[in-house]
Amino acid sequence: MKLIDAFAPSTPRQNQHPERSDRYKWIALSNTTLGVLMATIDGSITLIAMPDIFNGIHLNPLQPGNSFYLLWMILGFLVVTSVLVVSLGRLGDIFGRVKMYNLGFVIYTIGSLLLTIDWMTGRPGATWLIIMRIVQGIGSAFLIANASAILTDAFPANQRGTALGINQVAGISGSFLGLIIGGILAPIDWRLIFLISVPIGLFGTVWAYLKLEDRSVRRPASIDWLGNVTFALGLIFIMVGITYGIEPYGLSSMGWTSPKVLAELGIGAAFMVAFAIIESRSESPMFRLPLFKIPAFTFGTLSTFLVAVARGGLMFMLIIWLQGIWLPLHGFSYTETPLWAGIYMLPLTVGFLVAGPISGHLSDRYGPRIFATIGPAGTAITFLIFLFLPVNFSYVSFAILLFLSGSFQGLFAAPNRAAVMNSLPADARGAGGGMNSTFQNSAQVLSIGIFFTLMIIGLSSVLPHTMLSGLTTHGVPVNAASRIAHLPPVSILFAAFLGYNPIKSLLGSQTLGHLSAHNQAIVTGHSFFPNLISSPFHSGLQEAFIFATATCVVAAVVSFARGTSRFAKQESQSGSTDQYAGEAPGALDAEVI
Repeated sequence: MKLIDAFAPSTPRQNQHPERSDRYKWIALSNTTLGVLMATIDGSITLIAMPDIFNGIHLNPLQPGNSFYLLWMILGFLVVTSVLVVSLGRLGDIFGRVKMYNLGFVIYTIGSLLLTIDWMTGRPGATWLIIMRIVQGIGSAFLIANASAILTDAFPANQRGTALGINQVAGISGSFLGLIIGGILAPIDWRLIFLISVPIGLFGTVWAYLKLEDRSVRRPASIDWLGNVTFALGLIFIMVGITYGIEPYGLSSMGWTSPKVLAELGIGAAFMVAFAIIESRSESPMFRLPLFKIPAFTFGTLSTFLVAVARGGLMFMLIIWLQGIWLPLHGFSYTETPLWAGIYMLPLTVGFLVAGPISGHLSDRYGPRIFATIGPAGTAITFLIFLFLPVNFSYVSFAILLFLSGSFQGLFAAPNRAAVMNSLPADARGAGGGMNSTFQNSAQVLSIGIFFTLMIIGLSSVLPHTMLSGLTTHGVPVNAASRIAHLPPVSILFAAFLGYNPIKSLLGSQTLGHLSAHNQAIVTGHSFFPNLISSPFHSGLQEAFIFATATCVVAAVVSFARGTSRFAKQESQSGSTDQYAGEAPGALDAEVI
């Protein structure tokens, strides 16, 4: 614990002058918002920068065996954050949230610096990047696990909606801002996308150490090591299984029937069952099961999970739609599509930024229930309208739907987060906030697996015939056309997602050399590949939108079922939630606002 103590003030400063206390809450909001924004930007910044990263380390991610590096460059950060966030929130409850948060800034900054000094190329270079991304993810988990609890400690209950709204919306919008920042910096030098976090991290570290105050209600307890280990292993195995489930196996376009994937999912489920048993018997559990007796916490966390499932993978689909089809059809070269996809997704971010803080402020006055219900219901309507857009849509219509979708998601995010945090007793805010974040982050990985699966199912039934017919029509030999047509659909999706010209990469220079100049120009042009896959892609996309719509409808029902907004009993007093362990559901709640 000496290392942890080095990064925080030695004594809590809880008895402040009222004016200083009032100023402090804005310091806490600005610093935690910077930390969460930085963490979420780096969660997505590699998505757009991937072609430049792999070109920089001289590794083709589309070659057989290299999809591992592609997937884990994207998902490694999310997986490690999801695994650790509950444990680190619980440690914040025990040892101090500011200490854990400050340490997160340090780890994050070190990880960002080490990412920029990758001197290797090929697979060793990619392995180094994946490991350092995991280090970055550890720092991110420290920040995310404790940010909401620090804010909840700093703000009175009737102002938390606004504060948590700003923080939450900054975090969610950061995942979209990362797309644009990555698209701008990566073509200059791929290392810049990691280097930019270093000075910000240094500033945030010093600022947090000097200004943040530990106002948490601590309860000394032993660390639940067995619970931590079983939870981490269970979540890792499940997420790894989901990751490899979307990769081909044998003659199948996906790996869900692979013995390896089934074993990973089975082992993960077994560890999670063991974790539940351990937690029910532990004196100091990591996952505080009695918190689920609080209706506002339970329904808020479940709706968080459902909305994240609907949103996470669908964002990938929208980006692929832009990069692989719409932008090339409108004259953009494949090397430009990653950046412009991020730019054309901006209305979604604007919707978040506009609606989030406003809904957070209004929920402080009128309660979160109405906003947290209208949000996913409105999102479901926008997803339903997306079903009727043609593949080659009018951008004005697309932008309006993006803005509305972002607005409704922002309408939900802030009030829901505030309701969850307000429902928690003071000494359980780190653990409860971490549990909520774990459900949200885990849902993103699960969502990617679900949406890629739905898309691949849609593509598999139509794509081979469409590809074979389109290629042979323009002079490609039947053997070469058949080979490409029967490639796993995930390869086609990855090619479009990474900004490659898929046909040029898949045919190769030797096959292209046998085509006439006219046919070469057609098959490698802007419109051939988008026109070729537009119909199969739209078939898979409709399945994805239907699933997202249904999930948001369920989330709206769950949000409504939470009942009226409540503050926790221990809003103004310290103590342990364990005293409520034997009470009836809802016993942790206090009076209705």
